[in-house]
Amino acid sequence: MNNSSFSVTQLKADLSASWAIAKKDMRVYYIKPAVLIFGIMFPLFLFLSFAVGKNAPASTLVPGLISITLLFSASSIGPIAIPTERRVKTFERLLSAPISFYSILMGKTLGGFLFGLAIGVIPLAVGLALFETQIISILALIAGLALASFCFATMGIMFGSFPTENPADVMMLLNFVRLPLIFISGIYISVESLPGWGQVAAAFSPLTYANDLVRYALEGKTIYGPLLDSIVLIFFIGVFLLIGMKIQRKFRNGMGGQRKFKK
Repeated sequence: MNNSSFSVTQLKADLSASWAIAKKDMRVYYIKPAVLIFGIMFPLFLFLSFAVGKNAPASTLVPGLISITLLFSASSIGPIAIPTERRVKTFERLLSAPISFYSILMGKTLGGFLFGLAIGVIPLAVGLALFETQIISILALIAGLALASFCFATMGIMFGSFPTENPADVMMLLNFVRLPLIFISGIYISVESLPGWGQVAAAFSPLTYANDLVRYALEGKTIYGPLLDSIVLIFFIGVFLLIGMKIQRKFRNGMGGQRKFKK
């Protein structure tokens, strides 16, 4: 009975701590120039550079724009927040606080998740208002926005876990992964039109399944099916969180338990 009460109390404390960390990140990092550039402006202009002049109805471009926006916005908070807090030593104070390590990562993830969700709704609203975009499945749309945003937030946390105090180092590494994902995930070229090796590569991209799920919600078209898309996105969420925790623990333990991170 006592153990059960302790577990519930600890869970409530961890959830409260995660929400407090997420709210702090919202206040501090949502208006950072790097976040605004990499999370909003960069995906918008990148998409427009390929979409302008394309002989296709504007409504068919909206799912791809939503997917790219979710990828860049949700994954941009962790790589900015964690290295910055290492530099100013606030991350070490979080690690020494009487809360679990999981609640810290969850708080960081929630910050990216909510940012990605808020920004991802903007192209959806524009599509509905101006380009006659239709919602075929509201359930698939909610699942697509939520799962994709959470998946890409955990990806950002995974990259942010690398031991550096310079956010630019993490962003450079992250963009080295994000940019190729755009071209193999069915955003500009459908997966069916890719060569054999491209279709195999697309199967290992979380953006492929996020875009497929959003496209199903807005156009009724799908390659893998909404159920498989959702399952694979949940799988990627677990993988990114697991790798992120392992990276954090490896470098913490490798430094004699002192929890110091060096560039």
